Amino acid sequence: HSSMQRAALFGGGGGGDARMAAGDVGELLVPYMPTIRVPKSGDRVYKTECAFSYDSPDSEGGLYVCMNTFLGFGREHIERHYRKTGQCVYMHLKRHVIEKVPGASGGALPKRRNAKLFLDLETNGDLSSDDFEYEDEAKLVIFPDHYEISLPNIEELPALVTIACDALLSAKSPYRKQDPDSWEEELQASKHAKTLVQLDNGVRIPPSGWKCSKCDLRENLWLNLTDGSVLCGKWFFDGSGGNGHALEHYKEMGYPLAVKLGTITPDGADVYSFDEEEPVLDPHIAKHLAHFGIDMLQMQVTENGLRDNDIKPRVSEWEVIQEAGMKLKPMYGPGYTGMKNLGNSCYLNAVMQAIFTIPEFQRAYVGNLPRIFDYSPLDPTQDFNTQMAKLGHGLLSGQYSKPPVKSELIEQVMKEEHKPQHNGISPRMFKAFISKGHPEFSSNRQQDAQEFFLHLINLVERNPVGSENPSDVFRFLVEERTQCCQSRKVRYTERVDYIMQLPVAMEAATNKDELIAYELKRREAEAARRAPPELVRAKVPFSACLQAFSEPNNVDDFWSSALQAKSAGVKTSRFASFPEYLVVQIKKFTFGLDWVPKKLDVSIEMPDILDINHLRAMGLQPGEEELPDVAPPIIIPDDPKDRMMNHFMEYIDESAVMQLAEMGFPLEACRKAVYYTGNLGAEVAFNWIIAHMEEPDFAEPLAVSAFGGVASTGVTGLGAVGLDNQPPEEMVAIIVSMGFQRNVAIQALKTTNNNLERALEWIFSHPEPEEESESALDMMDMENNVNANILAATGSEESRIKDGPGRYELFGFISHMGTSTMSGHYVCHLKKEGRWVIYNDLRVCASERPPKDLGYIYFYHRIPS
Repeated sequence: HSSMQRAALFGGGGGGDARMAAGDVGELLVPYMPTIRVPKSGDRVYKTECAFSYDSPDSEGGLYVCMNTFLGFGREHIERHYRKTGQCVYMHLKRHVIEKVPGASGGALPKRRNAKLFLDLETNGDLSSDDFEYEDEAKLVIFPDHYEISLPNIEELPALVTIACDALLSAKSPYRKQDPDSWEEELQASKHAKTLVQLDNGVRIPPSGWKCSKCDLRENLWLNLTDGSVLCGKWFFDGSGGNGHALEHYKEMGYPLAVKLGTITPDGADVYSFDEEEPVLDPHIAKHLAHFGIDMLQMQVTENGLRDNDIKPRVSEWEVIQEAGMKLKPMYGPGYTGMKNLGNSCYLNAVMQAIFTIPEFQRAYVGNLPRIFDYSPLDPTQDFNTQMAKLGHGLLSGQYSKPPVKSELIEQVMKEEHKPQHNGISPRMFKAFISKGHPEFSSNRQQDAQEFFLHLINLVERNPVGSENPSDVFRFLVEERTQCCQSRKVRYTERVDYIMQLPVAMEAATNKDELIAYELKRREAEAARRAPPELVRAKVPFSACLQAFSEPNNVDDFWSSALQAKSAGVKTSRFASFPEYLVVQIKKFTFGLDWVPKKLDVSIEMPDILDINHLRAMGLQPGEEELPDVAPPIIIPDDPKDRMMNHFMEYIDESAVMQLAEMGFPLEACRKAVYYTGNLGAEVAFNWIIAHMEEPDFAEPLAVSAFGGVASTGVTGLGAVGLDNQPPEEMVAIIVSMGFQRNVAIQALKTTNNNLERALEWIFSHPEPEEESESALDMMDMENNVNANILAATGSEESRIKDGPGRYELFGFISHMGTSTMSGHYVCHLKKEGRWVIYNDLRVCASERPPKDLGYIYFYHRIPS
């Protein structure tokens, strides 16, 4: 944009009511020139939303944009930024609503031409464009005296300032994806999609259990659409690891397109083109997948998420859950604020509405708001507690949920200054921040509300606010009792959890006969291409689901320390403590055999009053014998090429991994820690983490293939190279697991060129010096102080468990409509001031018939005894 065009854009050249003679304006700015920056391409410019509130140029006080940091602030928050930074020059942006003058052609007011909109704001639907128009205004404001300079003002402003103002006004949205690697919405169709040749080689891909055909990796797998090969990816755009066999295969064969397994839904799939070197769209994906026996389009989803041939509306979950067809009364005021859907973000809206009905969250964030805002970092848009407080205040203040003005008042209101009413808030800054770096939540695809809830809790844990962590209200201890079926001996362990997962006991449906009849009719109708019969939904008693939760489950791959062998084992879970708030997830989502993530369409009458006291953990019972505390053996293969992949090493104890990840360590590091310490539990793994935090590859994924290779080259191949090379981690782990110090293990392996047997001999012939352990302990001490607040091992955990009786009352539930978590829509019902309210994105209404039997996640509050 040249400044001349911009001047034309603003209508008129000079500064409207410059209160100083030309030349003075320039001088006025001289002392501040060093602080005025021209935004560069990497700068995020916030000109539509305040960092601390939902004020925007539409708001009464407009928006101030700092000419140095490009952060935006509403009128109530600008002083804080000025106090903190001493930054004096701001651009003030305001959108005015102006009443059109009748007969404007020759009317009283000479109309300026309507080139006055330069702010990229959402327009307010309430105002009819016949009577009103918008006009945007920009000016520079100099603090502390609030001296104003109208823009544009080319004659008087130093060129740099004009350039900075231009650049600021034409800057793109700060929420576009910053790093070029993330999936952009504008994927291009691949040039290969139309002409792709698929080999008739009879390959059929099963719905699960895939692994790379070259290296046995089980994640980040790509199905080549030409020959059906399943191979691992490598550091692609989504940060998941792999050995790059899929790419190798392309280089060898030249087959260009692959689809990522696990991303296939009725709505599409993630496709990568090796030739074009980027994620692409494949318009013929359904046909290409069908070639290998994958039927992804079982469900034809149309625009509104309803299937074309939808069942009679009365019973469709879409209608029931959204209470369609009923005149619902809108609700206004504090706590009844809607949230805009940013494109499949209703999962976030539903979870945040539920979270902020909880008094502990209200107190922690909104109650502490002045303190959080005052101590926020220089860039508050990147601070978790600030953004939580902003969202909570937006929802609870009532500022963004005002009842409409009565029409007879409209006349006189207009005469003064029309204050357009923007109801509801747009959680764009919040979503951008809390999904940063997360491959799923940062996309515009629909997500699982339960996964998002856990993601949020994880962030709350990692960003303490005050002495108490509000997420503690969900925290409880699970006692897991594992029993070896042969020796009948047991082991009790405890872990922290935040959510109770309730299985759907389909076999206990009370209307089995109707279901069978319905299924037969539906198939007949399908064959004859008739409209399907009226839906019959499975009715499952809540008591049957609770019973299924409490029954023992089989443990896969159980190794019995009593028998020193693999054996059959069963596991039961009980509550070692009951949380203040109990979150219950109904496990409705399963993978159908036809690959489609299916949702069980069931009705479960969830109780208003829930008593689970009978699920209280009892600990070791009289007469029970404990399993001996012996670790599974580490098998050292005779043949070095045989890799260390024996049964035990394949397995990683995921619950221990999650416990460590909750403390804020990177997931891959947690997986390695559990793996290298032989699945002996979180505490042992925690020590491994502390010992390895400084290493450059700390957060790199587990790679278990080096072993055979390095060991077999032995002395000859590696020669001196081995001396400065780190020995393979698996070998170090074996020696460490025998009780030797890690540094000794490394020294021994280096000295013997990574020959395990000789390294052990070396250790036995070199007893370690005494003072060695001193420094390691100091290290541990330091680390422990740093990590004191996240240490699971120190017993400080106990105080964070709010135990009490297991009787609860239902106060909210999140429901999902659609066929899988990756599509469809979420809404939330909450009980406020004694009555149910439905939150459906921007619409907040009194609920007439809350569909308590169709929910996905239920929120219960403890009834004080």
